[in-house]
Amino acid sequence: MKKVLVLMLAMVMVISMLAGCAPKEPAAPVETPAETPAETPANDTPLVVGYAAFSQKFSPFFATTAYDMDAVTMTQVSLLTTDRVGGIVYNAIEGEKVGFEGTDHEYTGIADIKVDYDEAADVTTYNIKLKEGVMFSDGQEMDADDIIFNYYVYSDPTYTGSTTFYSFPIIGMTNYRENNSKAEELAVTPEELAAAMENPTDEMKAFMTDFVSGVLTDELDWVKSIYGDPNYKTYTDQYPVAKDLFAFFYAKDANYDAAAVADEAQVLSDIIAQYGDDWKTLGANYGGSEGYFAGDIEGEVGRIVLKEKLAASDGTEVPNIEGIKKLGKYEVEVKSKGFDASAVYTICGIQVAPMHYYGSEDMYDYDNNKFGFTRGDLSGIEAKTTTPMGAGPYKFIEYKDKVVYYEANENYYKGAPKTKYVQLKETTDAEMIAGVGTGVIDLANPSGSKAKFDELKSYNSNGEAVGDKIAAVSVDNLGYGYIGINSKTVNVGGVQDSEASKNLRKGFATVFAVHRDVAIDSYYGDAASVINYPISSTSWAAPQKSDPGYSVAYSKDVDGNDIYTESMVAEDKYAAALEAAVGFFKAAGYTFDEATGKFTAAPAGADLEYEIIVPADGIGDHPAFAILADTKTSLEKIGITLTINDPADTNVLWDTLDANTHEMWTAAWGSTIDPDMYQVYHSSNGKGLGGTDSNSYNIADAELDRLIIEARKSPDQEFRKAVYKQALDIILDWGVEIPTYQRQNLVIFSPERINMDTVTPDITTYWGWMNDLELLEMK
Repeated sequence: MKKVLVLMLAMVMVISMLAGCAPKEPAAPVETPAETPAETPANDTPLVVGYAAFSQKFSPFFATTAYDMDAVTMTQVSLLTTDRVGGIVYNAIEGEKVGFEGTDHEYTGIADIKVDYDEAADVTTYNIKLKEGVMFSDGQEMDADDIIFNYYVYSDPTYTGSTTFYSFPIIGMTNYRENNSKAEELAVTPEELAAAMENPTDEMKAFMTDFVSGVLTDELDWVKSIYGDPNYKTYTDQYPVAKDLFAFFYAKDANYDAAAVADEAQVLSDIIAQYGDDWKTLGANYGGSEGYFAGDIEGEVGRIVLKEKLAASDGTEVPNIEGIKKLGKYEVEVKSKGFDASAVYTICGIQVAPMHYYGSEDMYDYDNNKFGFTRGDLSGIEAKTTTPMGAGPYKFIEYKDKVVYYEANENYYKGAPKTKYVQLKETTDAEMIAGVGTGVIDLANPSGSKAKFDELKSYNSNGEAVGDKIAAVSVDNLGYGYIGINSKTVNVGGVQDSEASKNLRKGFATVFAVHRDVAIDSYYGDAASVINYPISSTSWAAPQKSDPGYSVAYSKDVDGNDIYTESMVAEDKYAAALEAAVGFFKAAGYTFDEATGKFTAAPAGADLEYEIIVPADGIGDHPAFAILADTKTSLEKIGITLTINDPADTNVLWDTLDANTHEMWTAAWGSTIDPDMYQVYHSSNGKGLGGTDSNSYNIADAELDRLIIEARKSPDQEFRKAVYKQALDIILDWGVEIPTYQRQNLVIFSPERINMDTVTPDITTYWGWMNDLELLEMK
């Protein structure tokens, strides 16, 4: 319980309400009608765009936030071209005209895409043919070798970026990543993993010992860092020397006297020795349950078991990926087992980064299985993370004083952009409208709240959203807001998937959910609506009210009965939700005092107090803040404490989420064109398991995994929608996510400084202001 208390006080990571941590597919730009290169820009006035803070991962391989991805997209081009509704333009080299709301738009891109499914062989072939003469910004031509290089980076076993290219059943992918021709047939079974965990080998024990040592070493550093923090004053006053407080928190031997040992290093060594390879006890002291580190341990044990199986096999080394072939100077083919409707967006949706810049031409020899870098070593590629280069409309110059500077790419395949310079300037959401209205910035994407609409209208002489100072465009955001709960830190007895743990989380979720309507309406007005499933309502897969089985999120009690009636007013609903929450907490094992109407004790591994983090700039400016405040007030009535942490610096949040110590948080997902759930919800992508680390809920459900894969395999959209509905219901049953709102994107321009006739027309969810950017002109 000592560490649980510490965790309650610790800051946890979130993603800002405008940022998406799921990668978005960059849409392709529209071709000029006559496909004539634009003239070299004569106007040196820069386009200054207001942006939220960057993380400086300006790499097509490693960018994670929506803002970093946009910074990258300025310099890159994608193999895949999509239109204003997200449809694929398969013949992009010559171009296709596609209608939208009565207007035909022509779309061109750098590649033609062909997808063929052979039902007899159960193999899908993706053929990619590049447009000849596409140049990177340094004047070197793009060709098939660049595509091959990119594919092998994404397939490397040491790749840690967010792209899930390697997760698709491309022929030979598993064998290549394990470097053994028998890898696919010798995959570790759940039974083998369980047996290995029960009787670990010396190598496994050595890993466990090293793991324990690493955690304790990190924790000593953390203990030293909390001195001076008022949140921990009770502890630091009691133990003014860090080594003594460290021993109080973590000593396995209750009688160990750290004060009698003068040397801090010796105290650390002594406590590490006390645990040895006993990661379960460490987990109990660290996170409140013996299973706290189970995912980390099982992942490595599984790898050791597979390694042993492969070593005992007659498998041979695998120098390449069988299903990826270079067919010519400008043509590549990818073959994948089965059919996966979402695969085309990932396999063909990559941004083609130049091999000669990110890798090495001297290390590339396709015929001899050399692919531009040393297998298993991506350090050279990672070294270019802060300085992107590609074939996009702009060249990256530098990031300085919170501004990303760009210059027009005169080698851009559609011609040099009309505006020579672009700057992406870090600007808080509260400053964006004033920035455009007063001329500090020219373009921005602020949140579309009631207050923001009123603010922007105040700058225009006509009092409207489109006027002389600001021109606003709003479209549905490809993403949605939510409240998340980490199943690894919010559970009963360290068992994440037990009914008790689900009931614990659903107790909180039920109260969060009932306060959504008023909070979202107060913040956004008509610019957002409450949603009931964890999926953007812009998606064809989103359940509709008219669909069978549609239900308001967390509107059932612990016995499955409806919590609300149609005649209830808001106050009645709040009371009913709180009563339902009491039922969930009781079912989770909490002790309830009927006389006081409050909970007095939590079951093992759980607590009476949890923390939720909200990135509201330290001033409560966030659409979910009112939900949290009202929930806090409600839960106090029954003896449950919800601590709201609103840090001014959201950069602190990334480290906490990466550390997997978060409990509850508010965030927003950016979605992809196809609603593939693999990256966010598949168990393999839980924190620390070697996947994308995007599953911050740490949800691990075999049936959910099965449904996610099954939905990928069908081209039938109605079937996929039904399967995804089952998957969404499982996510809600785990109580790890409370969908909150679907908002509109608000893009604002300065018509005083931007020639609005040159801005891309018909901006949509799938077609943003960056499309046609080479045509935009400053006045």
